[in-house]
Amino acid sequence: MIALLRYQAALLIGSHRWLPPVILYAAWLALGIRSGDPILDGFGYAAGGLLPAAVWLTRVCVTNEPPAARNCAAAAAGPGRVHLACVLTAAGTALLLALVGTAVVVLLSDPRSNDHQVAVPVLPAALAGLLAALACLLMGTAVGALSNWPVLRSTGWSIPAGLLAALLLLVLGASPANAAVSGLVTGSAHGTISTPWLPLAATALIAAAAVAAACALSSRRG
Repeated sequence: MIALLRYQAALLIGSHRWLPPVILYAAWLALGIRSGDPILDGFGYAAGGLLPAAVWLTRVCVTNEPPAARNCAAAAAGPGRVHLACVLTAAGTALLLALVGTAVVVLLSDPRSNDHQVAVPVLPAALAGLLAALACLLMGTAVGALSNWPVLRSTGWSIPAGLLAALLLLVLGASPANAAVSGLVTGSAHGTISTPWLPLAATALIAAAAVAAACALSSRRG
């Protein structure tokens, strides 16, 4: 698996298809994270932007390889393992974005509540912000796994489905990603930290199930 991950990472870097989602997330941070803004609000904003970025990165990785090269890799290692390596490469890239986003918020934001009266401890806040980012990252990975090959093989369906799902999961109250972000934003009003353990656990289970299903289907359709 390590060799497959190295191969997929090299393929991703060499293709330069990672640039658009990375630029999108950088623009998201530049527009929404301002010096002196409340830290918990910043973490919520940074986490929310990771969901569509993870969807996009997953699509890039699972569609990046030429069919002939993918068939060769699948013949050597198995279609399911190859597909898993693609998804893990996307998740790893999104994790780097999550770390960058967390660092940007820590450096620029004011560690206080919305009214700038209640001090917010930076390290617990950073942990909560990073866990919320991971929750959004995992949800985006799940969406990307289910809205692209081998589940949806038509670009005309996969791209709109991924975009719509990313939007709904950010705004619907029943979504674990929305719960993780909302907990930070709500806590910012009073300077209280809500660590999103439950949303993170829920998104981890959803992502694991979605990726497992996609890998199993790739074995049947490979």
